[in-house]
Amino acid sequence: MTNRSTTPWGAWGAHRAGDTTAFSLWSPGATTVALELNDERLPMQRDDKGAWTASVACEVGSHYRYAITLPDGREITVADPASRAQDGDIDDASLVVSTDYAWQHDDWNGRPWHEAVFYELHPGALGGFAGVTEKLASLAALGITAVELMPVSDFPGARNWGYDGVLPFAPDAAYGTPHELKHLIDTAHGLGLMVFLDVVWNHFGPDGNYLHDYAPTFFRSGESNNWGGSIDFTQPEVRNFFTSNANHWLQDYRFDGLRIDAAHAISDQGWLVEMAASVKAATAPGRHVHLVLEHDDNASGLLTKGFAAQWNDDGHHVLHVLLSGETDGYYSDYAQQPAEALARCLAEGFIYQGQPSPHRDNAPRGEPSAALSPTSFVLFLQNHDQTGNRAFGERLTTLADPAALRAAQALQLLAPQIPLLFMGEESASTEPFFYFTSHRSEELATAVREGRAREFAASAAFGDESRRHEIPDPNDESTFTRSIPARIGEQGEAATVWVRDLLALRRQHLTPQLPNCRAIGAEALGPAAVMARWQLGPSVLTIVVNLAETALNKLPAHVMPNAKAHTLFDTGGVRHALATGMLRGHACLAWIESA
Repeated sequence: MTNRSTTPWGAWGAHRAGDTTAFSLWSPGATTVALELNDERLPMQRDDKGAWTASVACEVGSHYRYAITLPDGREITVADPASRAQDGDIDDASLVVSTDYAWQHDDWNGRPWHEAVFYELHPGALGGFAGVTEKLASLAALGITAVELMPVSDFPGARNWGYDGVLPFAPDAAYGTPHELKHLIDTAHGLGLMVFLDVVWNHFGPDGNYLHDYAPTFFRSGESNNWGGSIDFTQPEVRNFFTSNANHWLQDYRFDGLRIDAAHAISDQGWLVEMAASVKAATAPGRHVHLVLEHDDNASGLLTKGFAAQWNDDGHHVLHVLLSGETDGYYSDYAQQPAEALARCLAEGFIYQGQPSPHRDNAPRGEPSAALSPTSFVLFLQNHDQTGNRAFGERLTTLADPAALRAAQALQLLAPQIPLLFMGEESASTEPFFYFTSHRSEELATAVREGRAREFAASAAFGDESRRHEIPDPNDESTFTRSIPARIGEQGEAATVWVRDLLALRRQHLTPQLPNCRAIGAEALGPAAVMARWQLGPSVLTIVVNLAETALNKLPAHVMPNAKAHTLFDTGGVRHALATGMLRGHACLAWIESA
């Protein structure tokens, strides 16, 4: 259970009728705070640090709000910022929630990190918590071992990516109840699946966040990041809020891990290490809990301080350049010698390890990563960002040559880095995935719509000014419904078999040896061709891939497998071509041989 003794946030303690619940709110900017509980209005007491508390006997399911008097005399009534559930939307009453749940798989201790094969999904697009629960068995059969939910924290309206959440402890009611989320996780554990949650700790959404009014020191004065006011992690109460949030999801809901969104935008990087230590201390011995970072600064140093891995955006970007030919925006950093860049990614993890980034005005980016295990990096061809942050939400199935994409997917799923598939990828979905919202204010909805149009107008991926009117309106419900991928079986059955077979090979030949895996080296063989080798326990894994259409006719002799090599994967006749010194286009070959 989460440590509540020092938590100045939320409602704790009710399990049965008449139990005492402790209500806590940090509001240093308030002159008075009252608890509106069901039909009562009760005064709360303030301590010298600005925390207001009250203890009241009430039942699970009780409704409550905080009535706060501000220094200027205004009174506002708000939901609990640490609400565990809402009776509707973000401005409705918060609910007193019990942490009790009859877990059917109470003995589940998770899986070791090296066994992770991720499937990222949007809960709303798959029918909420109940819809995701129905899909779990097919994902387990596919070879997925870790389901990653995009953020579920309460957001405004009925649909949202989840990155505009304002109540970080409360599962959004549009997806289901806390009980249904726990049932999803419990069901997954029964199928041998880990469940991860994407969390957003670097900002709050623009609609429904009132902390600026009653806790202004929650934010750094006059500072902001790309998404909103910069949160002040030097404040102990702020640090405690988000550390408690981590343990809330990992302990009360039994998630197996968290993916921390845009961790580079957290104002105090030292807090990340502190939070990871708290998570470790709260985790029972023998239980596997994993923390994963998205960090644009390639902060490999954090991977020795409590974090299992980072998303490898470098790997995605260079593969996208090779597959699509796009070199605008941040892809410009990978336009020169992309095969050499891919080789570095496969051998050392990050491509940028302190070198100047042209896209960032030649500022140095990244830290050395070659000494880390390949499993310290999560490798993907697509994710929510790399589809939804395009003007028209295109997937690689509509941007790349199908044969080249199949070869790249074979590389991704058979390389020792931890693979991640985005929902629909397993069936070669061609449905776009857009950015969508349901902001309640037309003024805000218009600002978001026009802002995205301005953002894409200068992008080569956008097209030209004449198509500006075609950009889907994020607040239109059809933008959401068009983002729902077809189910397995409705399209792409051959693609599904392809993924399942690759993951079976990974599970049999790679996974048992990944704890002892290290990169031997990699090199470019042509403009879009790479060879990479890894020590895999007592054997050596070699992957050769050519993402270009043009064949390579003169391969160096050291590329060839020896006579005892075991062919792990062959896209069709490639081994014979290698034996003759040739490598055809859109090809991938993997083999294992004794060291």
